[in-house]
Amino acid sequence: MIRSHEGKLLPFQRNSVWLADTTDEVLVAACALHDPGAMAELFDRHSDAVHRFLSRLMGAGCWDVDDMVHTTFLEALRSAARFRGGSSVRTWLFGIASNIGRHHIRDQVRRRSFLKALGDIKPAPGQTPDQAAERQQMVERVAAALAQLPFDLRAAFVLCDLEEMSGADAAAALDVRQGTLGRRLFEARRALRAAVAEVRP
Repeated sequence: MIRSHEGKLLPFQRNSVWLADTTDEVLVAACALHDPGAMAELFDRHSDAVHRFLSRLMGAGCWDVDDMVHTTFLEALRSAARFRGGSSVRTWLFGIASNIGRHHIRDQVRRRSFLKALGDIKPAPGQTPDQAAERQQMVERVAAALAQLPFDLRAAFVLCDLEEMSGADAAAALDVRQGTLGRRLFEARRALRAAVAEVRP
């Protein structure tokens, strides 16, 4: 199982050895048979991507994100037998993580800054202090605007524009039609463009 120690993710315990070229789909099938080695390998391959996705999506502190990553893989283990290969395993995991994030917001009602998820943006070479301050102000405004978006719009933006997932895969992860995803993405981008426009001279 996954455990947390001093804020770090620790992988599932390995009880079997897997070759590096084992496909994700085979690993999920083995997870359905309760093979801990398969889940360990799946965790090693995808935990960083799931952590990054949830950090961007939630803007939560490290402890919250770690807990949600744990929950995502535990839920993947429980639901592995229902995986039918209609999407990639990565898309499937992002879909599970998205649902975990939705429940986290609903249950905890937490809205935090996205600045840590987006990372500290350093001044570009040759920028004056005024230019650097203006750029930082824009980043803060966009981060705040992203945090205020409804969850569905935020998830569409993070998957498509930050994770660079295809429209088809993002729609599959969120379990919506591509047309619905497109509308959500349009609304999210429009809101964020408006936030950027507010800080431009």
